[in-house]
Amino acid sequence: MAETLSDLLKLAPDAGEGTQQDATTLAYLSHLAELSVDDLCSLEPQRLSQASQSLLLSVQALSKRSQRLVVESAASHASLRQTLPAVAQSSHELAQAIPRLDREAEAFSAAFGKAGESSLVARRKQALRLLHNSERLVDVMELPALVASAVKASPAGYSSTLDLYAHVRRLASLYPSSPLVSSVLADADAAIRQMAADLLVALKTPGLKLAAALRTVGWLKRIVPDLISGTPGDDALPALFLVCRLTTLLTTLAALEPLRELADEERLRLAKSAQSWSGGQQTERYLKRFIEVFREHSFGIVSISKSVDASFATPTTSMTSDPLRSLPSVLSTLPLHLVSLLLETLRTYLPTVRDQPSRDSIITQVLYCAGSLGRLGADFGMLLAVIGIEEWSDLVKRHRLLAGRLESVIGDHRGHAPTHTTAALTSR
Repeated sequence: MAETLSDLLKLAPDAGEGTQQDATTLAYLSHLAELSVDDLCSLEPQRLSQASQSLLLSVQALSKRSQRLVVESAASHASLRQTLPAVAQSSHELAQAIPRLDREAEAFSAAFGKAGESSLVARRKQALRLLHNSERLVDVMELPALVASAVKASPAGYSSTLDLYAHVRRLASLYPSSPLVSSVLADADAAIRQMAADLLVALKTPGLKLAAALRTVGWLKRIVPDLISGTPGDDALPALFLVCRLTTLLTTLAALEPLRELADEERLRLAKSAQSWSGGQQTERYLKRFIEVFREHSFGIVSISKSVDASFATPTTSMTSDPLRSLPSVLSTLPLHLVSLLLETLRTYLPTVRDQPSRDSIITQVLYCAGSLGRLGADFGMLLAVIGIEEWSDLVKRHRLLAGRLESVIGDHRGHAPTHTTAALTSR
């Protein structure tokens, strides 16, 4: 029925548009065929009017909502005539540029790749390595300041200084061509030289003790081979210690210059005097003070020097390897030099003292000094006869007699002490 109505109303599609009927049109015609004539005349026009009004409102609402988008879309699509040819041209140019870009990329990769030897890449790698090791470099640059502060610390941190200096020397051996390490080593060497000078000043201290002397010589033993190449510390340091201590002795004796000048004046007056001489008091003061200083320092020098020599390991060389053997220690000749210094002073100034008790007092003091050095194997009492002191033998006999009496008294006291103790216990 719907198809018949469609044919009557000539609603069939054209041959060019196809033979399939519009489904919506056929559905509406089928709906009309089912209605009565009254409904067609009264209800259907009203329903169509309502549907038309509803569609109109929907179209108006849609146009209101989409007006801006439609306008923009129309404007955008209007420029497609110019845009599409431009896109085509750009695509063509891009297709032509891709091979050239590929060649440039390969050239860049060959120039700046890992396998390349570019100076720019090397500089960049060096800069990155420098940035990565910046903290270590700062630590290395602070080493000279640390060494200098350790040297100047109070109390002196010489052990820490030597540890830091050993670290600097180790860096210098690992990186001999580094300017930074060479500069740090030069600054550290200057600080160590200052430390060596301070240690030498410490060795010249008048009241130097054995422990301080051994500790100071031990520090010098660690730094002398680094400061003076080719110098064995075992041979140089004992002699250096003796030189420092002998300098201290001579400096202390030089402080007696005012007394010596007075003694020289008395000696000149004695030479000019034709009468009996009763002076010599200033000479006596000078000699007693000289002998006192000499006794104190000479005993300390020899005793501490023996301990210093013992702290160095002496290499054992066979007679076949060294026919002449090694030279004797400097300490073996030092007592002779010290004794000659004392004897020369006695030879010069003792004749000025004519008072016999004063001479006996001075000679007794000299004998005590000789006995003090005699405990170290340097007794020079027999040499007093060489300088013309004739009364030394009588004084020696007198001292030995007094020493024998003292020993007998002590022996008697020790022998009677147990008897008295036993008697006291028995009485109780």
